[in-house]
Amino acid sequence: MNDIGVEIWRGGVQPWECDQMGHMNVAFYLAKATEALGGLAARLGLPGVFRPGTETTLILRDQHIRYLREARLGAPLHMTGGVVQMGESDGRFLMLLHHADGALAATYQLVAEHVDARTGEARPWPVEARARAQNLMVEIPSTAAARSCSLEPVTPQAISRARALDLGLPQTTLGVVQLGECDVFGRMRPDAFLSRLLDGAVHLGRRGPEDKKTFDPKSGIGGAAVEYRLVYFGWPSVGDRIEVRAGWASVGPKVRNLVYWALDAETGEPWCMADSVTVSFDLNTRKIITLEGDDLERVRAQVIPGLAL
Repeated sequence: MNDIGVEIWRGGVQPWECDQMGHMNVAFYLAKATEALGGLAARLGLPGVFRPGTETTLILRDQHIRYLREARLGAPLHMTGGVVQMGESDGRFLMLLHHADGALAATYQLVAEHVDARTGEARPWPVEARARAQNLMVEIPSTAAARSCSLEPVTPQAISRARALDLGLPQTTLGVVQLGECDVFGRMRPDAFLSRLLDGAVHLGRRGPEDKKTFDPKSGIGGAAVEYRLVYFGWPSVGDRIEVRAGWASVGPKVRNLVYWALDAETGEPWCMADSVTVSFDLNTRKIITLEGDDLERVRAQVIPGLAL
């Protein structure tokens, strides 16, 4: 697996990047991938696309992530990447996050578009970037393919506050975008989006003692994401109000699909959609917990029909 792509990032897991489950939080997996996109852009001859004052930049449109092996405090990591395909102004890119022994921690498929840094309008790839891409072409390995979530196109017309209310999709987060959540262009960063989604997940279920059987870190039962897909429709900036609504789209004995919609709190229009494939996780054995009987049926009763992609 190490021979797929070229190295585009190297670092490790810091204390503030870990959550109560004892491993790196998913938002920081996303932060490292966004940083690594700058490394891949440099390989394409675009080293300055994330600097203030640049004429063009890259904006993410779609991301798929699979989490394959925990990254815990102090773990050394590095990332390799390559180009899967390039369109007129967009491209699909592969990134692989490795542990020091070469085992995969996570895989990423990213769809990014080359745009005007100020307006966000699409701009054709430079000739040099297209030429360099030919030497960076890779194929998506089976470990990076979608497993428990769909990669089918999602249109913004399918997501709105009005439809959320029709579905009975509860509000889980409400707030105002802060300066520290935005990039140099004033747009909310992808990892900040994901952090906002996760902030409100505690409002789903977990209302009584029986819910501790599926999530109760104090008793050794945690939660973990094994796969994510995020689709971006727009980018809020400092001072914009953000509203998140979320619910279970499907529930199985081992994996559950939790869907989030991030909306403009003023207009109800969509900014982001995420499909999170989650599991209950034994914090002592570090193994996935299989839900059975009443525990499984209790979570299944919370599924919102029509929410699945």
